[in-house]
Amino acid sequence: MQRSISSSSSTTKNVCNQILRLERQLKPEKYQAPCDVFINHRGIDTKRNVAGLLYEHIRNNLGLRPFLDSKNMKPGDKLFHKIDPAIRHCKIGLAIFSPQYCDSYFCLHELSLMMESKKRIIPVFCDVKPSELAVKDLNVNFPNMDLEKFNLALEEAKYTVGLTFDTLKG
Repeated sequence: MQRSISSSSSTTKNVCNQILRLERQLKPEKYQAPCDVFINHRGIDTKRNVAGLLYEHIRNNLGLRPFLDSKNMKPGDKLFHKIDPAIRHCKIGLAIFSPQYCDSYFCLHELSLMMESKKRIIPVFCDVKPSELAVKDLNVNFPNMDLEKFNLALEEAKYTVGLTFDTLKG
């Protein structure tokens, strides 16, 4: 059974309060990581609403350094060369699950890397229920080893207390 916090107009504030609380608990590192919070999301579903709003709120109101691909990457940047180190060195992962999330190799790769790196992950279920999360088309170009990692990461995320957000209700 998935536990989640009901969606409300204060979902962004709830996520940010959890991030701040976790940030205070973690020891500061000597190495200056490229970001404090890695925002994992499916751009087509969430970039212009939830992900973008969380990025701005985390950066402007909490004084933390979030990583959002559309804000932190420039044309010509290699995806895995920028994203993988950001995940490995961040303190907190914010996974925004949405209807098309599981269709993306990149989303699933990022989630599995956060899990492998033992990051504290805060799931946000945006217009999707945890029970709906599954690698949808197993015949797509995912190597078997990746499929296994992706499925394990999704299973772990499903059973992590998270927040829900309904874009129609705000």
